[in-house]
This record gives sequence, C-alpha cells and structure tokens, in this order.
Amino acid sequence: MAGVLTKRGLLRFLEMALRRTYNGGSLPTNFYLAVVTDDDTPSSGTQTMADLTEIAAGNGYTAGGIALTPGAVDFDVLAEDPSNPVAYIQMKDIQWTASGGTIPASGSAARYFVLTDDNATLANREVLAYWDMTADRVIPDGNYLKHEDGEIALGTV
Repeated sequence: MAGVLTKRGLLRFLEMALRRTYNGGSLPTNFYLAVVTDDDTPSSGTQTMADLTEIAAGNGYTAGGIALTPGAVDFDVLAEDPSNPVAYIQMKDIQWTASGGTIPASGSAARYFVLTDDNATLANREVLAYWDMTADRVIPDGNYLKHEDGEIALGTV
C-alpha cells in the first residue's frame, strides 16, 4: 500500500537522509504509525497531529500508535526502481487487535494510517505520510486492524 507524503514529510525525509549521510546525524529514536478519523482529512499540507483527530484509545489501541524503530527490522524492504526512477522503503506489517470492545473505543471510526516522528508531545508530532483505508472502519472485539506493506516512495513516479 503506497503512502502519500505530506509536503513537510518529504522535506523531513530528505533532510534526515542528507543529515545522516553527509553530516553523521541521527534519525529519530522512533517513528510512530497512528490511526486517525476522517474528521480532519490528511493532505499533503498536513503538518502535525494537531491537524488531525486520532481515534479514541482503548481496547487494543494506544494513543500515539505503534513505535517503529529505524532499521531493517521495522522498515524491512529498501529497494529502487531505476526505470521510474524511484527508491522506496516499506514498513513491516502492523496490527492492532480489538480486545474488550471495538477499535476505536468510542467516537468516529478509523479511516487513515499516519506515520509521525517521535515528538514527546503527541499533538506536535510531525505527520510525514498517510495511507487511506478507503472506508471508515470500526473493528469488532476479537478482530484486527492491519496496515500491510506500508510503502514510502521518493523519486519521479
């Protein structure tokens, strides 16, 4: 599933790559994959989680989402397609299992996955990319919500 980079996300990815490659800088300790509603639709202009409405925590979903550590375990595919030219990275599959009730626990249904940085203040986490589930979803107790093959591509498509 190909994600859409926000304008800020594209700049942050390029800046992180340049800093890491040429300046010996470090990446964030973690990235986070969170789930938001369609109350505020993500777009290329979305900057932070304050611009969106995260689903209600509980029943298997934790506010802020699931942490992803930079590296080959959590970002398990790195490849290029020179015919386009595009380089892409893919996240491991992420899953939330509803336990003790539905996901979300209350309020609006889940609609988008968003990848953020690791700012300690959740509202200030930068939204780097997002994926549309194409429909609102409420996950019944005992079922799961899964984000498979989350891909971020850089280049000319």
